[in-house]
This record gives sequence, C-alpha cells and structure tokens, in this order.
Amino acid sequence: MSGRGDWAGRQLHFIAIGGAGMSGLALVSARLGATVSGSDRAESSYLKRVRAAGIQAALGHDPGNVPDHAEIVVSTAIADDNPELQVARERGQKVLHRSELLTELCDLKDLIAVAGTHGKTTTTAMVIWALRELGEDPAFFLGGELPGLGDDSEPANAGWGSSDWVIAEADESDASFLRLHPDVAVITNLEMDHHSRWGSLAELTRAFREFAASAASVVIPAEGSFDAFAGGEAVRFHDAAPGPAELGLAVPGRHNELNARAAIGALELAGFDAERVGRALASFPGVRRRLELKGNRSGARIYDDYAHHPTEVRAALEALRGLSPSRLIAVFQPHLYSRTKAMAAEFGGALALADEVAVLDVYPAREEPVGDLEGVSGILVANATADRAGGRPVWWLPREDAAVAALGPALTGGEVLVTLGAGDVYRVGERLLEEGGG
Repeated sequence: MSGRGDWAGRQLHFIAIGGAGMSGLALVSARLGATVSGSDRAESSYLKRVRAAGIQAALGHDPGNVPDHAEIVVSTAIADDNPELQVARERGQKVLHRSELLTELCDLKDLIAVAGTHGKTTTTAMVIWALRELGEDPAFFLGGELPGLGDDSEPANAGWGSSDWVIAEADESDASFLRLHPDVAVITNLEMDHHSRWGSLAELTRAFREFAASAASVVIPAEGSFDAFAGGEAVRFHDAAPGPAELGLAVPGRHNELNARAAIGALELAGFDAERVGRALASFPGVRRRLELKGNRSGARIYDDYAHHPTEVRAALEALRGLSPSRLIAVFQPHLYSRTKAMAAEFGGALALADEVAVLDVYPAREEPVGDLEGVSGILVANATADRAGGRPVWWLPREDAAVAALGPALTGGEVLVTLGAGDVYRVGERLLEEGGG
C-alpha cells in the first residue's frame, strides 16, 4: 500500500472541481497531502465543501487559474476547447481523466465498486453507511451527498478512512468503470441510458461483462436476467438475496429494497455478517436528491428525486404512490437531448403513473440541439405523456417561473409533488416552499 509521501509532492488542478465525482477526488487528494486547486463555472454545494477544506477553487474557467506545473484532472464533460485545458496542453502538462485518478486511489485499498444503470449511488451509499454503523471507517467516493458522513454529521460525498476498504461508485456513462480493479463488484441492473456513448444494449452488456470479469466476486440482483454473465469461471456470483426478511428501511420503494439487498450481498462477500448489515441499514437516511423530502406547503409534501431515466421515474412514482397522497403531481425536466429523443415515449408511459404532470424543457448539460438533435425539446415528452395519461392534466411549462406560478395554486393539502430530473428542476420545489412559507 502506498503511503502519504506519494501524494505530498503532487500538484493537481481540477477543471470542473464542483462536480460530485470531481470534488470527491479533490478532497481526498488534498487529504492525502497533495496541493489541490480547481475551477468551475457555477456555485454548488460541492464547490462550497471543497473551499471549506481549504482548496482554492475559482469561479469560471480561465487560463490564469492553471498552475504552471500541476497535473490537470478532467472529466468526459470537459470539451477540448476549454481554455484551461488548452493552456495546459500548450505547456505540455500531464492531463489525467478523473477515472485514472480514481483508479489510482482505489488501488490503495480493497475495493467494493458499485455499477449499474439505476441505483448505484444509493447502493454505494448503503454500503458506506452500513460499514460506518458496524464500526468501520472506509474510504469512499460517492456520486451524491449522504447526510451524516462528514464532520459534525454534515453531508459528504467522499472521504479517506482508516480501514482497508474503499467503496466507489463506478460510472458506465463514459466506460470509465472499466479502469477499476474491484475485489467485490456490484451490478445493480443493466439498461440502455447513455445513448451518446453506447450504440446498443449488446455493446453495453459486453462492457459490463468486462467489468464483472475484473473482480474476484460479483453481486447481481435477485431479479432480472443476467444470462450474459454466465460461464465466468473466475467470477463467483451472488444473488443479492441474503439478509433479514424484513429490512425495515426508512427509505420507501421496492427499488430501495433491491438496493439494500445488493449492499448486503456485497458486504457479505467482503466478510461481514448479513444480518448485522441488514440491521445497520435500518437507519440509512437516504441520499440527497433520491426521494428527498424537501418540505411541506399547505399540507402538501414536496419531494425531489434525481430520476432521469424512464425506469427511475417509474420507480420513484410507484414509491410515492405508496404514501397514499390525495393527488400525485410529477414535475419532470428531461436531461440531455439525446436521451429525450431516444426515450420520449418511455418517459410518457412512466410519467402517466401520476395524477398530474408538468414537463419542463430539456436540461442540456454537455449537449447542444444541433445535427441529429435539432428540434428536440421537452414537448416531445409532454405529448407522449398526454397520449398515455387518459385525460389527466399534463402541463407543458418550459421555464421554471411558469412551473412555479402554475403549480402553487394546485397545492391545497394532501398532495405529494415530486420534482424529477438530473438538472436543476429541484429549484421548482424549493421555490414552491419558499413562496408558500414551507
């Protein structure tokens, strides 16, 4: 195992340091002794956490932000014309993809890596939470914020603990999960999502098979077909089914039960008692932006969820339906033009589970509506939802202001309203609470 001395002489500059994954890598690198700096285009809770750790993080991308001799850390989202990346390349500075740095860090300990199309953030967080409850102090890299992990029980997305374990969320969106060398791999499920990277389900399946083959043992869900992974003699599969019959989770939904059983299976393979892990998960508080209760307005409960795939939208709405609201109102913001174009009909079918639906315009993230994506907008999803809604109200509200103005009067008591999407749709719920005194 490498010591801290390997890091004390390093200088790392993170372009887009305020992302969930990048900020975690920056925090841990600084914790191990590296000199860390970075920049991002917008404020965020992650950026505040980085600055609170004493890391210099500039707002805006500018060549002047880049230290002369630093290694440059980038994600797939950083374009070649980024001014900081350009000046670093002109100087001949070393450029690392974030997955290279993650692999370097994870190789220092025994790794549990959690991959899958849906549920990987929550499942990763459950593994971390259970280990903490069992008295372990794992290192971790999480693509979200889990309350109670940071100093003074604040939320955290990364840490470098004293135990021999590191728990990491493994990202398939850009194939970077294939760099990792897990001792235990978890595959929560497998479904097409990132259409700009994967040309077909067969191609994606081959990548997950390669990920599984890199591990000493693999946890797969008890439900669903994983025939594509049969025959791996060096891989021991686990059906993720052990543990107490009644998990007693505080977080709602059948999907969270499956996430918990995957977490139990992973830790059992790592040598921990399944019953004790199951009991530890009873206090799991949930990850921010995963069925997170934001507050109450006029007797209506407002939730937020990161769901940005039809399967995730359906799971969130089914879980909230279990709360027996007088009406279930879904506010959905599509994420990425490519995903919206490919899955508009599927989104419509999932959103039709709600009693009332509002659809915002697409959150573009790294994409532009050009070429094959020209003309794509959220109205594709709104129309698809209306086709499936059986006459129930469907609103096309492209902008945040319009959504807040239209939905406020709909909250009179007993409703559950949930904002859904990986962009900034959560702001609709927050403004409804602010303006309603919630």
